[in-house]
Amino acid sequence: MSARIVVVDRIDRKILSHLQVAGRMSATDLASKIGLSLSACHRRMRDLEATGAIERYRAVIRPAALGLDFEAIVFVTIARTDLATIDAFEQAVVALPNIVEAERLFGEPDYMLRVLAKDLPAYQELYDRTLGTLPGVQRLTSTLVMKRIGHERTIPLEA
Repeated sequence: MSARIVVVDRIDRKILSHLQVAGRMSATDLASKIGLSLSACHRRMRDLEATGAIERYRAVIRPAALGLDFEAIVFVTIARTDLATIDAFEQAVVALPNIVEAERLFGEPDYMLRVLAKDLPAYQELYDRTLGTLPGVQRLTSTLVMKRIGHERTIPLEA
């Protein structure tokens, strides 16, 4: 979705604050917490969704529950930064389910990837056979994640 400027007021910020902590909260409960009628709360939620202020709702799954106990951050330097190479690299990254986050960076390295795997041998296989063969890759540098800190932080909503 393309970025749009969304103007939210104090009440919208309250709605967003509650929803980013408890996205499954019913509109009835939310209206009660905010002090709005159910219809007004529901209308505001729809407006926030329609304008893109609320991108989506989703479940947050603990990787270890699926046997994905190994996590690495991979820094990628691209050999060529022409649009075709960048586009091919980004499409290939999106197609890999083990890459759960990807950021394009200014300067070097060009990208930062968060990669999940079952264990070190599974990661090594992914690294050698897949990550190293992504379009345009010049160099990969990985570091292992010891502990995630603040990964469930919310977006600051100060006015």
